[in-house]
Amino acid sequence: MTGLRFDLRDPPPGAAALRAEVRAFIAEHEHRWTPEVRARSWMGFDRDFTRAVGARGWIGMCWPKQYGGAERSFLERIIVLEEMLAAGAPVGAHWIGDRQSGPLILRLGTEAQRQKFLPKIVSGDYAFCIGLSEPDSGSDLASLRTRADKVDGGWKLNGRKIWTTFGHLCDWMIALVRTSPPPEGESKHQGLSQVLVDLKAPGVTIRPIRDLVGEEGFNEITFDEVMLPEDALIGQEGAGWAQATSELAFERSGPDRYLSSHPLLETGIEALRSDAAAAPALGREVARLWTLRSMSTAIAGMLQDGDDPVRQAALVKDLGNDFEQALPGAMRALRDVEEMPEAMRRMHDYLTQINPTFSLRGGTREIMRGIIARELGLR
Repeated sequence: MTGLRFDLRDPPPGAAALRAEVRAFIAEHEHRWTPEVRARSWMGFDRDFTRAVGARGWIGMCWPKQYGGAERSFLERIIVLEEMLAAGAPVGAHWIGDRQSGPLILRLGTEAQRQKFLPKIVSGDYAFCIGLSEPDSGSDLASLRTRADKVDGGWKLNGRKIWTTFGHLCDWMIALVRTSPPPEGESKHQGLSQVLVDLKAPGVTIRPIRDLVGEEGFNEITFDEVMLPEDALIGQEGAGWAQATSELAFERSGPDRYLSSHPLLETGIEALRSDAAAAPALGREVARLWTLRSMSTAIAGMLQDGDDPVRQAALVKDLGNDFEQALPGAMRALRDVEEMPEAMRRMHDYLTQINPTFSLRGGTREIMRGIIARELGLR
């Protein structure tokens, strides 16, 4: 077995000072966050808060200064992300742009695309979503049917995307589409490309999908003869599959894959601090959390070194989803819902309803385990 190493990384210089700075910033804002907002974690969408984060230089932290970035390390970025997620800060308005859309544009975009989009992501003025899943495709992403056909002056886009996080609130989508049929007898993964889509363009229809808790975080988006400019293509035409799967290492390995329920754990520890009988169970949860954090930090170091840790990211996502989905039940086993302090109960109620989605977003558990099985030589 190769490729599943997780080499521990030391904190970057100035880590303690940066962590204290972020905590002080959060303290200025958190009085406005209800228990439900904190329980949403990175699914909370607040453009004003995002612009405040951008003003502190904490969006696009690792990007070159010429595009608005701060040229800081991946590990410094992880510190900021950890503190935001641990507090339940509503980071959704910049989360996807900072996590994967911006890095993709930085790595594969043209200079004009970098100049247009990256500073706007950094400032919090552009919010991005990802167009991957489609109706009737399930987890077989390469079977997508949305097409971008070359026409005079650009591309004509037709099709549908579904389960698009924040689609109704965002400005831009990076969509994986078919730009040519695969050669006869060749893999259907060929002929796919990534394109930038202005979600306010004529022909774009966005229908929010209401979930169990009555929210509309996911969307179905229809493209009907949407005209895209020639420079809408990102990277190489036909190389979209490799580009998109490489991008997923950023999506699957970060602290959002094990900290989605963290505000409940923190509140539960405070409520049960004097309950000696609860200590062993709480200790086990903290130990799992710390192990996942070490693995995620190791992947951040790999990304900083220019590696492509797709398999490690899949493992962190799978184990992290197990952990964060189980937390409401673990807290309920230690304290009856009726006896929980109000903030803890409200977080518990929200997370119990929403946490089944944690193992869907970013790729299902079955897909993650298939990736891991290939690394182990089991398929």
